[in-house]
Amino acid sequence: MTLYDPGPMAQTKKRRRTKHRGNAAGIVESRGRTGRKLTEGERAGAGQTARRGRQDRFSKPPTWRSAANRSLIAVVIFVAVLVLFLKQNIAAALSLGAFLLVLYVPMSYFTDLWLYRRHQRKLLAAKGARDERRAKG
Repeated sequence: MTLYDPGPMAQTKKRRRTKHRGNAAGIVESRGRTGRKLTEGERAGAGQTARRGRQDRFSKPPTWRSAANRSLIAVVIFVAVLVLFLKQNIAAALSLGAFLLVLYVPMSYFTDLWLYRRHQRKLLAAKGARDERRAKG
């Protein structure tokens, strides 16, 4: 004799099980595109967005501010590594960081300037070649 009979158990909705797509390293490898098909407009613009982002990076001339920001991030990481991992004196690490900041800012600016000018030369060469083909054809 049972004192408490709850009756039949309520049924839970079974979730549809997805195919396991991971490997031993935990990386999920999808076989091709798994979602909906791209529309014509999406298909045309998909590759151009990334290309345009790369081109925009060198299409604007570099600024001292961007060079200073990049250098400051590098120096902060360098000082943190010196203090936390290499157990250096904080004052010595900060003074070395200040010295490196003075070196990194112009070095970063002139590196960006060189990359910008190189990109501009490539654009001019490509435009000249395109114009020559149009003139001949």
